[in-house]
Amino acid sequence: MEKTEEKTYQIYARGYRPQTFEEMVGQKAIVQTLQNAIKTGRIGQAYLFAGMRGVGKTTAARILAKGLNCLKGEKPTPTPCNVCDSCVQINDDRSIDVLEIDGASNRSIEDVKSLRESVKYKAIRSRYKIVIIDEVHMLTREAFNALLKTLEEPPPGTVFIFATTELHKVLPTILSRCQVFEFKKPKPHDIIGYLKMIAGKEMLTISQGGLAMIAEASEGSLRDAVSLLDQAVAFCGNAIDDTQLKEMLGAINKDLLFEFSTAVLEEKPELIYSLTARVLDEGYDLRLFLKELILHFRNLLVAKTVKEPAALIPLANAEEIGRLTAEAGKAGEEDLLRYLQALQASEPGLKFSPLPQIHFETALVKMGHFRKLESLKDLLLDAEEIRKPGAAAAPDARPAKPAWPSPAPARKTTEPPAALREEFKIKTASQAPAAPGSRPEAKPSAAPVPAPPSPRKREEDAAMQDPGVRTFMDKFKARIITIEELKGKPDVEEN
Repeated sequence: MEKTEEKTYQIYARGYRPQTFEEMVGQKAIVQTLQNAIKTGRIGQAYLFAGMRGVGKTTAARILAKGLNCLKGEKPTPTPCNVCDSCVQINDDRSIDVLEIDGASNRSIEDVKSLRESVKYKAIRSRYKIVIIDEVHMLTREAFNALLKTLEEPPPGTVFIFATTELHKVLPTILSRCQVFEFKKPKPHDIIGYLKMIAGKEMLTISQGGLAMIAEASEGSLRDAVSLLDQAVAFCGNAIDDTQLKEMLGAINKDLLFEFSTAVLEEKPELIYSLTARVLDEGYDLRLFLKELILHFRNLLVAKTVKEPAALIPLANAEEIGRLTAEAGKAGEEDLLRYLQALQASEPGLKFSPLPQIHFETALVKMGHFRKLESLKDLLLDAEEIRKPGAAAAPDARPAKPAWPSPAPARKTTEPPAALREEFKIKTASQAPAAPGSRPEAKPSAAPVPAPPSPRKREEDAAMQDPGVRTFMDKFKARIITIEELKGKPDVEEN
């Protein structure tokens, strides 16, 4: 009895990889350019595809190679058949005329030298010899320099296609010799549509919300989205439940985000501690949760300021948009902007804090008191209004107090009666003059005359007569400081 070989399972990311330009998702401009180049015969000697992971760079390189070498016609075609020997061999990665090299493991100058020797020979079975170097930014500077002459004047019938996720690391001398295409992240609804197509072919049951959760978790990578769908099938089976999907993806509970925003907007900071405990009990990382909370407050600000927020919150359905709008109505635009800025300012500190829970709680509790604070700008405006000519003093203004102790007043002397003054004169006149050489008697000293106030004292007294200055000093518990005092400080630089 012959033993039948078990069919090897092929993951969705490989089984549903685009095989033609028309199947590519979210790269319309690049697809049109490459198709027109093939139609008109304007084939460049080198192409460089740049973009984030999983957006179709290597896929586009393989489709371009198939289009140039497809055997269904006498000329290259923008629509490869995927049936001829050349297309099948490229799909199976066994074409001798299409070399796909990993730049991370073949990055030295010796590897590039051997590549230069191999491209000297023409294609054996195809029209073009295609060299695809993935992650080309990993090549060393010497290896890049060894490629320059070959890229500038490649052998006839040779096309280089480079792919990289870090365009800024590629030397400018290489970029100037290539046609550079920057791949964009597919839009969320494009990713959802592609996942829906796969679910239909695989007879999967999944809700629109589940597809949106996968698209959001993929962060714009189509390959990651397809891989997550494959993982969801392994976890849930063909019927994918939203609750199980949230557990698998580790998605943040939206209700918990709304509870945090309600505690802040309704000025109930005492609820922050119990909510933070729930975040930790449910196993969420505080740094990841803060990131989601920032996005949540951003959505609240969008719902408050934009007439049609659904266009700017693409993964939210009508029910979530309504809920965001109602939540945003609890505060003004300036308040929501202040909360969003405070959350963003606390993110770096949370990342490096040895006590992330306390840092997280402190930031949220502080936000709960924001609307009770009076801004310095408002206080200054109030003082400015009081200082205007003709403005009455504030009703609650207290009488001005000196900012420093006043000197003690001189003792007031009483004038003696006239009879005593006459008697004193008679006694004084009757006294004999003092003998020569004798010391005169000391006359009684007069009462000390108070010193006139200094210019600084006069300026301060004049300033204190202004009701606006008095109100400002009462609010801030301050005193008047002059330039002379500041110059005496060691940390003030004199000009």
